[in-house]
Amino acid sequence: MPKPRRPRRPLRVLVTAGPTREPIDPVRYLSNESSGRMGFAIAHAARRAGHSVTLVAGPVALATPPGVRRVDVVTALEMRRATLAAFPHADVLYMAAAVSDWRPRRRLPGKWRAKDKGSSTATLALVRNPDILAACGRHPSRPGKLLVGFALETSSGIPRARAKLRSKGADFIVLNSERALNSPRASALILGGDGSVRRLTNRTKSHIADALIDLLGHP
Repeated sequence: MPKPRRPRRPLRVLVTAGPTREPIDPVRYLSNESSGRMGFAIAHAARRAGHSVTLVAGPVALATPPGVRRVDVVTALEMRRATLAAFPHADVLYMAAAVSDWRPRRRLPGKWRAKDKGSSTATLALVRNPDILAACGRHPSRPGKLLVGFALETSSGIPRARAKLRSKGADFIVLNSERALNSPRASALILGGDGSVRRLTNRTKSHIADALIDLLGHP
C-alpha cells in the first residue's frame, strides 16, 4: 500500500452512505440491502481523527456520529445533487453509498395495479441513474482530492474493481461481497491505483473504517 498522506491540517471529508430508494408509486420502490453502517463508520472514524465531516445519507436507521454534518436524501438523483454540491468544498470523498443503478422511468401517481389486468407478468420501464463517483472523478475541482470508491461483487471481482478504479478516476476502490450488506462485519480488499492491495478479513466495519481513514494520515 502507498504510504499514508500526512496533511498539515484537518481535512474536509465527504462521505456517502446507505441505499437509495427509487419510487415506483406512492407505496413501492426499488432499493437494496445496504444498512449504511460502513459509511457511518467512516464518518465517525474521520471525525475522531480530527477531520471536518459531511455525511450524505440515504434512508437508514442510524444515529448521526457526533460532530458530523448530515444531509439526508432518498433517491439517487437527490444523492447526486447533495454530493456534487459538497464536493467542491471537500478534500476527500468516500463513496460508500449503495446507489441504485436504475430507477423507474416515471413514478406512477397512484398505486400500481398491474395485477388487476389479469396478467401473471408485468413490465417496468427503467432508466439508468447517473454515476456519482464518475461525475466527481471528472469534476473541475477534482485535482488534489482523494477519491475512494466501493465495489460490491457476488464473485471474484478484482478485474472488474480495477476497471472501475480506472474508469471512475478514483485513487482507491474498496472491494467487498454481498455478505457485507446489512452486516456489522465484512471482508474487504483495498485496491490502490498504483496496483497495491490490502486485504482485511472478517473485520468489524469500524476496523475497516479506521484502515480507510489511515489512507489520509493524521492532522
